[in-house]
Amino acid sequence: MMKYVVVGGTGFIGSQVVTALKERGHTAVAAAPETGVNSITGAGLSEAMDGTHAVLDVTNSPTFDPQGILDFFGTSTKNLLDAENSAHVRHHVVLSIVGTEKLGNNPYFRGKNLQEQLVKSSGIPFTIVRSTQFMEYLGTIADLGGKLSETRIPTADVQMIAANDLVALLCDTLLGNPVGGILQVAGPERRRMSDVVATFLEAKADSRSVTADPEALYFGSKLDPDTLVPQGKVHLGKTKFSEWLLSAL
Repeated sequence: MMKYVVVGGTGFIGSQVVTALKERGHTAVAAAPETGVNSITGAGLSEAMDGTHAVLDVTNSPTFDPQGILDFFGTSTKNLLDAENSAHVRHHVVLSIVGTEKLGNNPYFRGKNLQEQLVKSSGIPFTIVRSTQFMEYLGTIADLGGKLSETRIPTADVQMIAANDLVALLCDTLLGNPVGGILQVAGPERRRMSDVVATFLEAKADSRSVTADPEALYFGSKLDPDTLVPQGKVHLGKTKFSEWLLSAL
């Protein structure tokens, strides 16, 4: 039995990873301000890292302010890595985003790129897991395009993954050997974002019309057709969109 720390372990993905690790018979610590571990102030970090084999970072910036995003990921990641170095943690896993290197003009993606660079240069054995967007996030994506009678959605391709598939992959990664690079994970099907949102809203009996718009922005950024889909080797989740949709109704 090993000890694992999940930073951001009370959030949507982190809490599921903590539960899954415990079900596999391991000690899993949900590290978050509400549990007494703060990666910004450093409070509770040394205690949390003591005796820890591997750490998963699934933290998320609490602000969309461009400088605030950089400050959050820079400070949080540095504090985590310093604490892990002191505790001789053997594996640092960070959850990142497919397309991080393609959206350098987007403040959030710049923050994730900074996070990745800090991990790569830390000297701690690491794995960067770049995931596509979760299917469970479709409601938010729909709202980005408009909450009234119409929503304008980009036509860029997506390969959305079910959260439970990502959780399983993150657990396997934590329990395995460091990759020393990037591991991509995505859903098994590639479709246009506008088509996926339209199917989702129809299934939810949401009356909004979906306008497929190549110029529509995604968190403030214009997307090329392949911005958010993986290139090269990728680990595919098992859950098809239609299967997930039935369970989400």
